[in-house]
Amino acid sequence: NRGSISTGYDIDNSLKFEEDNSESLWKTFSSEGTGTGKTFTISGWVKRTELGGIDIFMGVGRDVGGDANDGAIRFNSDQFQFVNFASNAYNVRTNAVFRDTSAWYHIMVAVDTTQGTDSNRVKLYVNGEQQTSLTGTAYPTQNYQFKWGRAEEHMIGARPDSDATAGVAQVNQFWSGYMADVYFIDGLQLAPTDFGEYDEDSGIWKPIEVEDVTYGTNGFYLDFADASDLGDDESGNGNDF
Repeated sequence: NRGSISTGYDIDNSLKFEEDNSESLWKTFSSEGTGTGKTFTISGWVKRTELGGIDIFMGVGRDVGGDANDGAIRFNSDQFQFVNFASNAYNVRTNAVFRDTSAWYHIMVAVDTTQGTDSNRVKLYVNGEQQTSLTGTAYPTQNYQFKWGRAEEHMIGARPDSDATAGVAQVNQFWSGYMADVYFIDGLQLAPTDFGEYDEDSGIWKPIEVEDVTYGTNGFYLDFADASDLGDDESGNGNDF
């Protein structure tokens, strides 16, 4: 599960999800969180095994909070996408497609809806590069509160179903492939350099040890190191899935 180059920091573990087996991790938070759905960062390393269709990296609950503004971070027809559904249909989606099943991609979404410029409210990154060639873009209104990081069900590898039953996912909306070093930072819009750097010899984007990060109340870090406790949160917050 290590990269193709020698680094000072190696990711030693990953978790493989099989869409056909409807595999996912889930947790419902009990508090509104530090960022109150306005400011957060989500980061992870992924290796895809199935192309086309919908592949959900992470999803957030639909009816737990009494409304239908659920959301997902996903690959949609191989394009990387952050999407909010229902009455507030916000969407940021790349024109680029990511179809290399032999590669590890570092994907990241950085959100701060308090920003005055709409394009600064949601930023997508792949392998350290901000994705600025976008399609069908609809940015959130200023100070919009997403469900991310709030008292809602969060799923890794799936999107919660509309009945709000814990661990029940939308049909055919799962992840196929590997994940490693999954972070949720509650209350900060970070940069990709907080999670990776370019190798000075090869120019390849590689992971770094994440240090001095304030996770916030509902932040978490899953390293998948314990096979008997795959949802163990290593952030120190105890936000186990």
